Amino acid sequence: MQRERRILPNKLHQSGWDVRAAVRYKLQSSATLTLSPFDELHVDTLSSGQLSAPPVWKILILPTMAAIGKRGTVTEAAGFNAEADVQSLREAMKGAGTNEEAVTKVLAYRTNAQRQRIKEAYKQSVGKDLADDLSSELSGNFRCVVLGLLMLPPVYDAYELKTAIKGAGTEEACLIDILASRTNAEIKTINELYKKQHGSTLEDAVCGDTSGMFQRVLVSLLTAGRDESDKVDEAQAVLDAKDIYEAGEARWGTDEVKFLTVLCVRNRNHLLRVFEEYQKISGRDIEDSIKREMSGCLEDVFLAIVKCIRDKPAFFAERLYKSMKGLGTTDSVLIRIMVARAEIDMLDIKAQFLKMYGKTLYSFIKGDTSGDYRTILLQLSGGE
Repeated sequence: MQRERRILPNKLHQSGWDVRAAVRYKLQSSATLTLSPFDELHVDTLSSGQLSAPPVWKILILPTMAAIGKRGTVTEAAGFNAEADVQSLREAMKGAGTNEEAVTKVLAYRTNAQRQRIKEAYKQSVGKDLADDLSSELSGNFRCVVLGLLMLPPVYDAYELKTAIKGAGTEEACLIDILASRTNAEIKTINELYKKQHGSTLEDAVCGDTSGMFQRVLVSLLTAGRDESDKVDEAQAVLDAKDIYEAGEARWGTDEVKFLTVLCVRNRNHLLRVFEEYQKISGRDIEDSIKREMSGCLEDVFLAIVKCIRDKPAFFAERLYKSMKGLGTTDSVLIRIMVARAEIDMLDIKAQFLKMYGKTLYSFIKGDTSGDYRTILLQLSGGE
């Protein structure tokens, strides 16, 4: 008879287990499995230090409650009670219509990890999937925000990428926003989840929907091979700056491969030195040269890489500003950034937004959106 045991990652950590973004289980066969919260692991024998499991345990991983990052506007809710939140959500969906305010008061005030606990508790008490029930009850942009908040971050990224690629046309901005800004570990996890969910690789999907040098840049980013050390090779930085200059400003036409080799591979500190040297050699800022030498999606992706290297919160602040300025709102961009960065670096994005545009992110959202959609975004923005 199969028995079930629920284990929090911090308990595993106390027992000498390796617990990071995902929980690593080392089996006696010396094989290693990497699991995310709420994955299930069926094993015959599992032991490490003081922690052991008898034969035929089903291990269900429960996430810790803390926020993903330290600079988010969404933080761990005190006195968290998943069962109470489930009851609130059930009440919100009772009868005709849905109480969207009640949904916001639960989901926008909980960390992603707490929302995963709510999802699990909902399934236990109702026997249905919370996301499915909310999807049928809600509509429009508010629905998109809520469903995004219920996904684990890499699952949300993979979902957004799939949505950007499928159907007629491709939302290149989504591919650029995500792949230019995520870490190696984040991109590797996105790749793994995408293949698990769709049976084909994200690289294949990208190659099927893009072309030329833009495709090659995306494929390079998808390899998650950027050097993430702090080392700066001064001689190489000068050489890299010279190579980029000679590949662009100093010649007729542009050798984009040189830009790719440097911008998609070198580490942040090294690239900051390259940008300084490039300014000295060319008399121009690297961003200005990219604008002069390239166009379209290739220009956009190289600019995004440079901006993320320099100041990632400033990059997202600019993307948010452009999604709302002028007539109409690019809701897909607005939603993606607000959901994805809410508990990572939204405090820094807000500060950069005010510094760059002289107005608060809160005021921009308030003036550009309405109804429950506006309410939930304003909460994710963390107020004025």
